[in-house]
Amino acid sequence: MQKPPVNWTNTLLFSLTPLLAVTLVPWYGFTEGYDLYEWVVFILLMGFCGISITGGYHRLWSHKTYKAHPILRFIYALGGACALQNDVLHWASDHRRHHAHVDNNDKDPYSAGLGFWFSHIGWILREYESGKEDFSNVKDLQRDPIVVWQHKHYLALVLLMNIGLPAFLGFLNGDIIGCLLLGGLLRLVLSQHVTWLINSLAHMWGRQPYSDASSARDNGLLALITYGEGYHNYHHTFQWDYRNGIKWWHYDPTKWFIRTCSFLGLTSDLKRCSPIVIESARLDMQYRHATQKCHSSSNAEKWLQRIEQEYQQLQATLHLWAQHRQSWYEARTSELHEKWSHWDRRQVRDSYREVKYKLKIQRQRWHELLQSFHTHQGLAPA
Repeated sequence: MQKPPVNWTNTLLFSLTPLLAVTLVPWYGFTEGYDLYEWVVFILLMGFCGISITGGYHRLWSHKTYKAHPILRFIYALGGACALQNDVLHWASDHRRHHAHVDNNDKDPYSAGLGFWFSHIGWILREYESGKEDFSNVKDLQRDPIVVWQHKHYLALVLLMNIGLPAFLGFLNGDIIGCLLLGGLLRLVLSQHVTWLINSLAHMWGRQPYSDASSARDNGLLALITYGEGYHNYHHTFQWDYRNGIKWWHYDPTKWFIRTCSFLGLTSDLKRCSPIVIESARLDMQYRHATQKCHSSSNAEKWLQRIEQEYQQLQATLHLWAQHRQSWYEARTSELHEKWSHWDRRQVRDSYREVKYKLKIQRQRWHELLQSFHTHQGLAPA
């Protein structure tokens, strides 16, 4: 099978910049040295590019998980040009096709099914049919004047943000070359490959707690360097949620940034998936894995019966908890506050707390059963 023609612009760009980064950056460091100012510029521009891609290109424009003030959208547009990962229209169009046809080697622009190299960078280096320009899926974004403005002036913005901005910041400190190398060149290469790790490694390494319908995986370690994007199995399962890391301990600075901006009036309508939908998806995956393993275990019928019984009880308690949670939320809202007596609100609150505790106990029983089953599996003969 004949390979598609090489995209020489991308091939030269994404080959020369890493080559220059691994030669010029250390050479200048050994001969002239970098001071704290240049490293601070490097870190700040890394964050600027990263959040512009994850918060802007990805969660705002590609998935519309929240709304953003024009000021913030303008900043995202500049940061996206600084990241040099194409303009919003191209990036969002590719990404929406990726979600619509994930793992389809003919239609997914960076399908992980074609291997690490292809999904990481190979898809950019040749004119593959799956990556052909098609804006039919981003007509909504073509009505955004900031997106259209960035698309029209993208090349000028790329030069301004990748050369002009680092050079200006270097001029302020008396070392233009140092800032161009750290804040321009090294930052550019690293920020690009950090993003591409989500296309590649996040589809190959990690867990699938919510769905195995695609290759996407959750990886807390990957989240540490991708501004929270490492919780990729959750994202592919619930792509309309502005969060990727849903627990308070999940490292997701993009989520924190979007949430903080909401207090400043820069973001609004932050979409979150219902807790019962999330918990049901997780429970269903655990149930499916356990029942599949049961068929190859000793005492299969006994284990299947126990797992089925606990699963049904936990599902029932989960739905009961969701109903009481909704009632408690309604009892606290300002519109209904006056319609409920103090005694009624206390009853609703106490009922909710009771069911919440019951759910906690039921979850513990479920996890203890699964742990017992897995221990049994480990002791069972092959």
